[in-house]
Amino acid sequence: MSIRLAEFIRTEIEPILRDWEEFAKTIFHARHMDKTGLRDHARDMLLEIADDLDSNQTESEQADKSRGCRPKHGEESSAEIHGGDRQSSGFSVIETVSEFRALRASVIQHWTTTCPTAAGEQLEDLTRFHEAIDQAVAESLEQYAAVKEMETRLFGSVLVASPDPIFVLDLEGTFTYANKATADLFALESSKIIGKSLVDLGFSFAPGIQHNLEQVLSEQCTYRGSLVHKFASGHGERFEYLLAPVLDENRETEAAVCIIRDVTERALAEERIWHTAHHDLLTGLPNRRLFLDRLEQELKHAKRSGQSVCLFFLDLDGFKEVNDSLGHEAGDRLLADVAERLTDCVRDEDTVARLGGDEFTVMLTGAKQAKDVEVVARTIIDMLTMPFQIEQRSLQISVSIGISFYPRDASSPAALLVAADKAMYKAKESDSDWVFFEDTADNRIRSQA
Repeated sequence: MSIRLAEFIRTEIEPILRDWEEFAKTIFHARHMDKTGLRDHARDMLLEIADDLDSNQTESEQADKSRGCRPKHGEESSAEIHGGDRQSSGFSVIETVSEFRALRASVIQHWTTTCPTAAGEQLEDLTRFHEAIDQAVAESLEQYAAVKEMETRLFGSVLVASPDPIFVLDLEGTFTYANKATADLFALESSKIIGKSLVDLGFSFAPGIQHNLEQVLSEQCTYRGSLVHKFASGHGERFEYLLAPVLDENRETEAAVCIIRDVTERALAEERIWHTAHHDLLTGLPNRRLFLDRLEQELKHAKRSGQSVCLFFLDLDGFKEVNDSLGHEAGDRLLADVAERLTDCVRDEDTVARLGGDEFTVMLTGAKQAKDVEVVARTIIDMLTMPFQIEQRSLQISVSIGISFYPRDASSPAALLVAADKAMYKAKESDSDWVFFEDTADNRIRSQA
């Protein structure tokens, strides 16, 4: 008695699946799927086809089958499950159909090897098998299309509703899509954006993004960047962006998608935190931490360029009396006014800082001669000895200044500060306005630096 195709499929299902699995490994998206994920749908579909071959069908049912139409029974068929799964897994339509072609070829190859002279009912089984495969293809693609259409709708809804600007650039950097948030940010209608490039739109950050876009397109990598720009819409000022390649079915780059996120509020908050940690709350001047950091950077630059750096250490004379007689509020006001006057005495590239209490420092960059430094010192003395108007009172104070030089007196920030501090105390002791650190007894500071 000749074997029927349904029985043959059930008996030889493992060899059939092994051959089919070898083909599946050639599909890009299937390479990363495990054996179970690859085989489950194929096995179930073969078993359903075998059951179908065993069933009695009327002529109208056979006609419907030949057109790829199957009566619905409420539950999804394995082919429908397969189509939805493959779409969600990134398979293309061609890849999905090719699986059925390979499954058909595997069954026919094994069948014709076993039954090379099929006739009668075996030929009828073969015809019904082809119809069943065609029906499975139709069911799979129908579900594939349904899932894709749903995902397209959902994706479109996400793009429209997204508060983040999202747009697509082609290989030349031209807009092919821009969501509503992009149009709102640019203060332009979508029709004025599509077909243009960032350069065409006149954005100052365009060259930077265009450069990074070229890297994303050529290397098929993602790029995260940031930009600062004030758009005509008035939305934000600080932004982060992500560029990612869009690949076609052949894994070739066909475009790039860009997502922009407004991080202005976060960036400003971070700047406020940093400013608070590195500046004196009372005067707004750099505090000791920031001053020493700037001094260190300036000394490194001076070492490379062969220049000198001059450091003033200032201590207010008479401040304690103001604090004691008028209170801390008046003392704080006096310190704030001193900070303003000191800042007015130096250039923008110089640094004024408050170390604490009534102690201030001034860093002069590129100082070449002592007489130039004395001019600045005299300006500070004159400015600070002018009366201060505090709580409707006219107050006068004086200041003692110690001066040190890099690299003559010290070669590190801390040592240079100590040298200026020692010189300041000598100024107080000698009742001088300022004193240079030149006492040979203190030259050990240089050796410790």
